[in-house]
Amino acid sequence: MRRVAVVLIAAAVVAALGSCGAQNPGGDRTTLTVFAAASLNKVFTDLGAKFETSHPNTRVTFNFAGSSELAAQLNQGAPADVFAAADTANMGKVTKSGRITEPPENFATNVLTIVTPPGNPKHIAALADLSRPGLRLVVCAPQVPCGSATQKVAAAAHVSLAPVSEESAVTDVLGKVISGEADAGLVYVTDAAGAGAKVVTVPFPESSGAVNTYPIAAVADSKQAELAHQFEALVTGPDGRAALARAGFGAP
Repeated sequence: MRRVAVVLIAAAVVAALGSCGAQNPGGDRTTLTVFAAASLNKVFTDLGAKFETSHPNTRVTFNFAGSSELAAQLNQGAPADVFAAADTANMGKVTKSGRITEPPENFATNVLTIVTPPGNPKHIAALADLSRPGLRLVVCAPQVPCGSATQKVAAAAHVSLAPVSEESAVTDVLGKVISGEADAGLVYVTDAAGAGAKVVTVPFPESSGAVNTYPIAAVADSKQAELAHQFEALVTGPDGRAALARAGFGAP
């Protein structure tokens, strides 16, 4: 009888442990990899957490960088499930290579603004002020969407810019202004809003001449196609639009 009791207890313990493993949502999680423009970092991180809540066995991982860098990585075969760019040109590069085969969906817009360190020590008040001799101006590199927009607004306003540095991501421009390495920078209004009191924001009317449209699409060879489309639906749906609006993005 004692042997029988021991066997029964051991069996019960094994069953209980098995049951605990089955109820552990982290036991066998699926990873969804999202490549997204650097300016989407905060809002997409929040949406990723929301997606994980509604998909307990899914972990969302992000690769945030300049859209041109992400497009190059994808065209070189980097594994990913979703691509969200800060302009249609870089999405077009990935579509042309065949990594994106479905029509991308536009989900947001963004425009530039000037940022300075707290107190605006150089008294920047307009786009033309960025051409002052000796001003340490930092902008995005031309191949990056925010850099392309910078060139466009400067050319339209006949303002000659001589930046001391051209960065590969808008977040790097913002970082140099916050750290005091630059007297001024051109970033998206959403990045300026996210920085809060760390910078002074100087809007300029010429920014309306270079509106960047953000497209999103599932990667054609994604191993998680259904989840990729569900994440895309979250971004383009009511919850995503509301989150983007709160972050300062415009409607597409």
